[in-house]
Amino acid sequence: MFVLLDGGMGRELQRIGAPFSQPLWSAQALIEAPEFVSQAHKNFIEAGCDVITVNSYACVPFHLGDELYQSQGAALAEKAAKIARAAVQENASQQEGIGAVKVAGCIPPVLGSYRPDLFDAEKATPILNTLIDAQAPHVDFWIAETIGSIAEFNTMFSVLERSDKPAFFAFSVLETDTDIPRLRSGEPVEEAVQRACECNVDGILFNCSQPEVMLGAIDVAKHNIDALGANISLGAYANGFTVIKDAHEANNTLTTVRDLFSEEYAEFVQTWLDAGSNVVGGCCAIFPEHIKRLDGLRKS
Repeated sequence: MFVLLDGGMGRELQRIGAPFSQPLWSAQALIEAPEFVSQAHKNFIEAGCDVITVNSYACVPFHLGDELYQSQGAALAEKAAKIARAAVQENASQQEGIGAVKVAGCIPPVLGSYRPDLFDAEKATPILNTLIDAQAPHVDFWIAETIGSIAEFNTMFSVLERSDKPAFFAFSVLETDTDIPRLRSGEPVEEAVQRACECNVDGILFNCSQPEVMLGAIDVAKHNIDALGANISLGAYANGFTVIKDAHEANNTLTTVRDLFSEEYAEFVQTWLDAGSNVVGGCCAIFPEHIKRLDGLRKS
């Protein structure tokens, strides 16, 4: 049996008609029409996920801009966490006998997705602390997402150490041809996994890369986890985008969504499960229909 995460919040908001544009991304609905955020969570819960992730990914200066972040960043992250908790509570009250859905606090790459070259620990730390303080009362555990470098992992781990809640760390993997699986920084996935194992993290995941590159990363992680005899959850949640290249300008344009049907995505996920994963789900442009199909894997 595996834990099933939800899918990508931003593109699901866009799909259901929420206000959605760059650079605000998924924060725009949070600001202008929070009922869409509730609906998106509900859509994933009804699809069968075990976990919904707080819509706080864009509650950072990179998306909000410095002025809006300073005035509303913490409040928006708290609002997002409360909306997620309310969605779970509403689901629990309506469906008897259904296992309680958990809420994952979202810790994003606060200085820009897919751009490890922009990371600066000194700048990132206070933003990370703000996100944690805002969400902590309302979440069950943490997922630090789309980690592009070992330096970024080290900072996220250091900040999350002060929380008493479990923390999972999801690395983003290069999609261009490489000799071995590598982070977006170019560092070997093996080195990142070994560092995470040293820190005795609760989970090692891979996210927001194409499904084709996930299996190689999972194999590397599984080998190292087993070699150390570590008790660490493992898994992946891919995106439905075309290839994201170096120097990607995340706020300049919307990344192209590929045709990735739910059955095709489930076939990828099954290979991850066969390789030893016990946590799977979806990232950007993976929709409730994909999650519903994954839920079907454990019922077949």
